[in-house]
Amino acid sequence: MLAAEKVHADDTPVKVLDPGAGKTKTGRLWVYVRDDRPAGSLAPAAAWYQYSPDRKGEHPQDHLKTFRGVLQADAYGGWARLYEKDKVVEAACWAHARRPWWDLYQSTGRAPDSLAAQALRRIKALYEIEAEIRGQSPEIRRAQRQARAGPMLKEMHQWLTGLLARVSAKSEIAQAIGYSLVRWTALTRYVDDGRIEIDNSAAERALRGVALGRNNFLFMGSDAGGERAAAMYSLVESAKLNGLDPQAYLREVFDRIAEHPVNRVEDLLPWNIAVRPGMHQPELQTRAA
Repeated sequence: MLAAEKVHADDTPVKVLDPGAGKTKTGRLWVYVRDDRPAGSLAPAAAWYQYSPDRKGEHPQDHLKTFRGVLQADAYGGWARLYEKDKVVEAACWAHARRPWWDLYQSTGRAPDSLAAQALRRIKALYEIEAEIRGQSPEIRRAQRQARAGPMLKEMHQWLTGLLARVSAKSEIAQAIGYSLVRWTALTRYVDDGRIEIDNSAAERALRGVALGRNNFLFMGSDAGGERAAAMYSLVESAKLNGLDPQAYLREVFDRIAEHPVNRVEDLLPWNIAVRPGMHQPELQTRAA
């Protein structure tokens, strides 16, 4: 994971039993995703989860202390220290930039001529370009973005700057504009780098299983339990990213691991393990058929 040129990152809260307090506390699960398939890469995708008892910035800073490359993430302040020494390059997320405009659009009755609707149409046009070039090489993606998205973004920046001068600084519109303008360099970095995605959806998708789990297991038994959960989530999500049925994959690992040489444990990683019939995800098999 840490050898990747680009990593997606995100985090989510989890309830953890707090012994002696008679209640639960809030821990965090962090996820780091390597998935360059949208840029035409054949390198295996993977998801790496880490647990921490709180959300202090020191945790992701420790997780990524040896990482050198592009970090695609949200606006959480804990990432900022990673960018200070220019060893990690910030790439922001257009899905996050879109959300305040969507909230405004909803609150104004979805008026088609509203400023929020205009902003959403501009962002949609950027995503339409991405849909057309998904799976292409970084060189092709960069060329297409520079030719098509670049002029759109230049015009959008002028539009947003002009709007900001006309609205109240305390208004929701000003806040939506400010979110994008403050992060403009990081939001538009993807145009000149075909490896970077337009958003951080890869990491957000990797946390859906955690959100689903919260409704089932309610809380983790301890901080140690959180660490074990992070390890299991890493295997399960990585299996899914590599087209494997997680249950079948884990069954195969459990069947083999007792007799497997410890110095060759990487043979059992999802992208290395010998795939047997039934190990592929059913939905992928259906699509292939």
